[in-house]
Amino acid sequence: MTTIDAPRSAAPRRRGSNLEKWGWIYMRASGVLLVVLIFGHLFVNLLTGDGIHQLDFAFIVGKFASPFWQWWDVLMLWLALIHGANGMRTVINDYVTHTRTRQVLVGAVAVAAAFLILLGTLVVFTFDPCLGVTPDSSLWGMCQG
Repeated sequence: MTTIDAPRSAAPRRRGSNLEKWGWIYMRASGVLLVVLIFGHLFVNLLTGDGIHQLDFAFIVGKFASPFWQWWDVLMLWLALIHGANGMRTVINDYVTHTRTRQVLVGAVAVAAAFLILLGTLVVFTFDPCLGVTPDSSLWGMCQG
């Protein structure tokens, strides 16, 4: 007969960083921050001013002209993508039993998250509403000044 150790028995302690513990802590902390950031984003975009009727290209240009809103959106982007990637890592670790397949999938999630973080950050900080505007565009007058 095989016996199973009691759940709280003294198991050998591993030295070094505990990735799972830090991932668990990150999910809780980022979740709380994301709730604040997302509801702040929704409040400003949908409830202030003219509400949903104010949402147009000019509104977004105005928000991206402010460093405060740039950092707000970048923080929201980074936290959400890392939070989602960490969640996918957890799901992969739970359900994929083949070691090599698990490594490939976790690596693919990490590469996709890193690419989207890089691309999103570049879009927010290098956004130029006048890029590619021609004289027949409705933005021509705004971009000339």
